[in-house]
Amino acid sequence: MGEKTVQVIYHQLEVKEFPVGTTLKQVSKSFGHNYPYDILVAKVDNDIVELGDSITKKCSVDFFDRSSALGYSVYTASAMFMMIVAVKHLFGEEKEVYIDHSIDFGVFCRIDGVEITEEVAHDIEEEMHKIYRDDYLFKKVSVSRIDAIQYYKKKKKMDKVRVLKYISNTYVNLYRLDDVYDYFYTKLAYSTRQINDFKITRIDNRGFVLSFPSTLNPECTLDYVHHEKVFEEFQRYNTLCMKLGINTAADLNEVVSSAKEAELIRLAETNYNTQLVNIASIIEEKPEIKLILLAGPSSSGKTTTARKLVTCLKSRGINIIQLSTDDYFVNKEDTPKDEKGEYDFESLYTVDLNLFNKHLSQLLDGKRVEIPTYNFVTGKREYHGNFVKLGPKDMLIVEGIHALNDLLTMSIDRKNKFKIYISPLTQMNIDHHSHVHTSDLRKLRRIVRDSKTRGYTASQTLSMWASVEKGERRNIYPFQDEVDEVINSSLIYEIGVLKTYVEPLLFCVEENDPSYPEALRLINFLRNFLPIPGDDVPVDSVLREFIGGSCFKN
Repeated sequence: MGEKTVQVIYHQLEVKEFPVGTTLKQVSKSFGHNYPYDILVAKVDNDIVELGDSITKKCSVDFFDRSSALGYSVYTASAMFMMIVAVKHLFGEEKEVYIDHSIDFGVFCRIDGVEITEEVAHDIEEEMHKIYRDDYLFKKVSVSRIDAIQYYKKKKKMDKVRVLKYISNTYVNLYRLDDVYDYFYTKLAYSTRQINDFKITRIDNRGFVLSFPSTLNPECTLDYVHHEKVFEEFQRYNTLCMKLGINTAADLNEVVSSAKEAELIRLAETNYNTQLVNIASIIEEKPEIKLILLAGPSSSGKTTTARKLVTCLKSRGINIIQLSTDDYFVNKEDTPKDEKGEYDFESLYTVDLNLFNKHLSQLLDGKRVEIPTYNFVTGKREYHGNFVKLGPKDMLIVEGIHALNDLLTMSIDRKNKFKIYISPLTQMNIDHHSHVHTSDLRKLRRIVRDSKTRGYTASQTLSMWASVEKGERRNIYPFQDEVDEVINSSLIYEIGVLKTYVEPLLFCVEENDPSYPEALRLINFLRNFLPIPGDDVPVDSVLREFIGGSCFKN
């Protein structure tokens, strides 16, 4: 009898036959010419699987390299595992690595008890290159959850023990690289030879940044660019989280399981509000300030933060008039398009710059101006008699993704401006080795908000995200070093609340949808967190901007 074969349907178009039991790594070689970089992971029918898995029946397949969102998550997780193993090789198994948070195109890391000198950073990078050259396999091992917990107890890796406690699966997947076992919620690459591009940059004696290629620049790893004010805010928030004892998903889950989430919500909201009170004090002491500019990437909570800052300033006797660049969007059909011919909603030129500058100048001259309101459903500006006038001692506040760009306010002297950068700079991690990416938090926020206020499906929001990120890199991040203050809008409890809203939306993404792999990745990520009801979230919380119920009406 001849060898049994099965059909593989690639992209629903090309059909090839392979022997039963062929690995997806072998299958991928037949289609690798369609990808500019190494294929890292596959979609087989309705499941995301690693290349080490085998095909046993007729199936549809698709593949992903590091230029895709799914491939990027696989690449970065694999690179981080290589870094962890490199540290073990250099300093011994007892030295714990902490991957604290995402920053620039990488992650900030620390090693317990190790001072990070230039030599140490160089040695880690060289050891990673050695691991790459040795071409270790990333081996998946399916074990019972109880056995995994017992294993990590013996290793005294209590962060793993605690996160596995809250996973309902009978079996979990651990990954082995060399002789190190670790837990990751995402998939990993086939071998270390696929992870060929990374950089280690020492920040100070405490840590270093591991950088990788990005979906925006997949061809190579860019040099790390240090943004001191943003970095310092990460460090401040990390110190607060350590004091509260909430650094990982397990920490948050313990709070929820002991019914203490209401107190944590109050603590998180107080921290957020304190930032605004402190900034209001700084502004009050500088009478030369006439224009407050607030900007940050998508779903940072700019609108609520601007309104709450206005309240803080008004409580000090400072009258504020607020302008949103969103209300100056051009009509939808006039929105600029990108190189693919798709609407570029993140472009500066989505704003009617002539009208905005005209109104800005008139207001600063003390004239009465009718402010428009943008209708996101119809895609047009509307006028509803919203007339405003700026008094001689009043201030103007402008929020929007382009607010820090001087093209919006070219006629105003720098000494009269107060620039604020806002972003949810989360310190929440799954465990010591799996961080929560800031962009994932913003992505969850935006999916919920878009569903509630714009009628978008999760698929539509996810399909736009690449354009969103491209716009942020072009229009926001270049200006973050020019600001006077940084506001962290991350709330330590919010992933639990967002989970209750966003999971149903993610489950609605169909298996044949191009956004399905990313939706599934987010679903797997959210499984590490217990849900938190939104009942105790204050009506003036920045989170209400996304889940609804805010006291700040549009």
